[in-house]
Amino acid sequence: MNSMTNLHPLAGVYAAAVTPLKHDSTLDLESVPVLLHFLASRGCHGALLFGTTGEGPSFSSKEREALLRSASVYRQQAPSFKLLAGTGTPSLSETIDLTKLSFELGYDGVVVLPPYYFRKATDEGLFNWFSELITKAVPADRDAYLLGYHIPSASGVGFSLDLLARLKNAFPKQFAGIKDSSHDESFATAIGERFGKGLLVLTGTDSHFHHALKNHAQGAITAAANLISNDLREIWDTYQEGKDPSKAQARVTDLRHILEKYLPFPPTLKALLHQLHDMPQWTVKPPLEEMDKKTLEQALKELSTIPA
Repeated sequence: MNSMTNLHPLAGVYAAAVTPLKHDSTLDLESVPVLLHFLASRGCHGALLFGTTGEGPSFSSKEREALLRSASVYRQQAPSFKLLAGTGTPSLSETIDLTKLSFELGYDGVVVLPPYYFRKATDEGLFNWFSELITKAVPADRDAYLLGYHIPSASGVGFSLDLLARLKNAFPKQFAGIKDSSHDESFATAIGERFGKGLLVLTGTDSHFHHALKNHAQGAITAAANLISNDLREIWDTYQEGKDPSKAQARVTDLRHILEKYLPFPPTLKALLHQLHDMPQWTVKPPLEEMDKKTLEQALKELSTIPA
């Protein structure tokens, strides 16, 4: 039986939430509590705002602040629902300001991309960047956690195991670990072998969830969780009970593989949330484009083939 008592405070299943947008590309702030309530009702322990699925890099600091404030109001109704903010930008000073704001608003943690413009930055340079961010923006006197966002396919810059070890040693409480969206099972194995549960790992790949848990990961933050968090929660709960979640994992893998045919995720998930769960018909920020009707019908047809 797996003990839940030694899990990190941020362990669990999170949706990398879509960002509600009106058709003029402005934020639909009234829908934020509706979306968060929906995610909580379907088993999410929390949500990440302004990750890749939330189109984070497409928003200004002012826009991010408006939505972060709106979501923090929802927390007053659901204090156990955890909120994470994507605060990484290529600008260290801007990232510091967004990170400070998130913790001032009571967020449980931040998920931070490495600075993704200078793609040949060394581990030394990245360590210095994150050290300054943590020192200036992550409170040391309360539970406030920073997760690195490891998605080298998109950012061009990732976290080496040595860099993770150095950050963890320098900031053992504030630097919690990483959101691993490398989609690389061998990396999940290697990080588990090196750190065990000493480093919080939340996988970003639904189809690898069980594999990640077996290698000491403590949860997931995924795009597909906007739609299938109930299935991910079944994997999580079954594994924590010491049972085999292979059946639930097989269904999740099938669903993920279908959704991967309709990338990028933001327009697909927004269209499916509207069609399947009566969410408002949110748009996406350029350069992304809305899903056309024919493609949506094809996606719905494929998803309907997966048995409940």
